[in-house]
Amino acid sequence: MGVYKHNGLLKASIMSATNAHRLGGNEAPPAIISSFLGKQLTELLDHIELSDKEDLFTIKGKQGMEIDIPQIPDLIIDNTDRNRTSPFAFTGNRFEFRAPGSSANCASALIALNSAVAEALQSFKQRVDKRIKKGDSKLSAIVDVLREDIKTCKPIRFDGNGYSDEWVVEAAKRGLDVEKSCPKIFEHYLDAASVKMFEATKVMNRKELEARNEVKWETYVKTVQIEARVMGDMSMNHIIPVSTHYQSQLIKNVQGMKEVFSKEEAAKLSARNMKLIREIAERTQRIEQLVEELTEARRVANRIYNIHERAMSYHDTVCPKMDAIRYEIDHLEMIVEDGLWSLPKYRELLFIR
Repeated sequence: MGVYKHNGLLKASIMSATNAHRLGGNEAPPAIISSFLGKQLTELLDHIELSDKEDLFTIKGKQGMEIDIPQIPDLIIDNTDRNRTSPFAFTGNRFEFRAPGSSANCASALIALNSAVAEALQSFKQRVDKRIKKGDSKLSAIVDVLREDIKTCKPIRFDGNGYSDEWVVEAAKRGLDVEKSCPKIFEHYLDAASVKMFEATKVMNRKELEARNEVKWETYVKTVQIEARVMGDMSMNHIIPVSTHYQSQLIKNVQGMKEVFSKEEAAKLSARNMKLIREIAERTQRIEQLVEELTEARRVANRIYNIHERAMSYHDTVCPKMDAIRYEIDHLEMIVEDGLWSLPKYRELLFIR
């Protein structure tokens, strides 16, 4: 129930400028908080939801596998399973919240998660007590409230492929948060439900939440600002000079072909190099223009006083320029000669030469 009611807040607790590259982008899990329960726990909850109160609830333990070889003992079958695309997965004897980044302090996620669980337990206790006061037995009251919660939080339960486009559409229909914008996701800390939860559990009041959000937005701005400056510097001082140097070598090759072969034959043999020369010229020109636009977008954003609006401006105007520059550089990386390229190429990052 805690994960269901505050799935947006939990995403905000683990979101950052760097983790945004990972969530829903290049690594598990997706930028939608859902919970994978596995076959055993799903069957148990379905059984509680659908069975009569008098039914006994039994959980199957680990079962053995008999092997007809005397020298080999019987094997214990693990009745748990895995879903590596789920951000909040039950893995046999625990839940794993696998969305925090490797550099993140887990305190932020734990504050949000423990507060959500505390609120859910308080609500559960209050509703059980209310039923007992009306004359229900303790067991009957607990089972009825359990059924209510099992039905209510069903939208958060998802055992399928979290990376599929269909899941994004389905998650939106279920009322789950599908937002990917980092500064916008931070707004969940100031949602009415979040403020109410933190104040009711005496964890933080609204002023403290507002102060923390200012820090989060400012950290986001500083991170993207540094990345944008570094990208501009690398583009102008590494990418363009190296690319144009390789372009000059190609031009010399084309000129040499004209001296050795006839005009028609030289044009035919130099066709590929001419294509590369033109492509390098076009892409370096676009990179230079985009770097200028990136710098101007930063200047405009930096003049915005409100830190939330500044963070949104960085996300909406600065980040797209960085993506556009990267697109051009990725293509240059594929055509510029290895020995000249001064930065590690993707394959060099992934594999040892």
